[in-house]
Amino acid sequence: MATFSSHQTQTHFISKLPANKPRTKPMFTRVRMSYQESAPSVAVVGVTGAVGQEFLSVLSDRDFPYRSIKMLASKRSAGKQLSFQDKAYTVEELTEDSFDGVDIALFSAGGSISKKFGPIAVEKGSIVVDNSSAFRMVENVPLVIPEVNPEAMSGIKVGMGKGALIANPNCSTIICLMAATPLHRRAKVTRMVVSTYQAASGAGAAAMEELELQTREVLEGKPPTCKIFSQQYAFNLFSHNAPVLENGYNEEEMKMVKETRKIWVSFKMNFFVSPCSCN
Repeated sequence: MATFSSHQTQTHFISKLPANKPRTKPMFTRVRMSYQESAPSVAVVGVTGAVGQEFLSVLSDRDFPYRSIKMLASKRSAGKQLSFQDKAYTVEELTEDSFDGVDIALFSAGGSISKKFGPIAVEKGSIVVDNSSAFRMVENVPLVIPEVNPEAMSGIKVGMGKGALIANPNCSTIICLMAATPLHRRAKVTRMVVSTYQAASGAGAAAMEELELQTREVLEGKPPTCKIFSQQYAFNLFSHNAPVLENGYNEEEMKMVKETRKIWVSFKMNFFVSPCSCN
């Protein structure tokens, strides 16, 4: 997650050795090319959360180039130490001044934080990639799955000194459209019935911890602790806990319907979704 270190990996090339000796594979230490003086400066908002940690993992795995990286979180988390690519970082409190000199800001700290600080970051020239639902359906804010509709980001470039907001869709929408878009391009999809089965991790680190606690309790024959959700979700399946709307669908269902229509620019498609939470 946040802690990464150089490690040795086996090469695909095998040295030619005498026949009477066992063949061995030479070992090399991976050289990370992420840090580059000419690369963009990056900030991760909500870095101590489950998704924030995943941001760091992906940045590391992909050797994403950066010249500097800010670890931002709430006042409660400020001062904590994180190790990223063999370097120690101190988590900073998120403030209006956090985005000075930041080229790319990755947000995953909840919709209210995104609504407050996202526009501030944009005004300071940052390109904001927001993981919450705060801006997904806002007109003129591109809702992007890079493998599906990268053209929605045309005109947004790092280093131009011009800030911008990019929203990424709900996790279920992303997975669904990665599979369905090739079909849609070949023969327009007019009707789609979707069932999603969503993990506790979607509710964040606290829900994951409670799932672990519930699992132990259920296996020990004890009543499960239900603080994050109102019911047991260890070894269970139930309808998603999002509020039910006037049309009979819940918020989670409608997110997928609206987001798909925006990404595909299609308002004539019939869409039926049934989300469940399961573990």
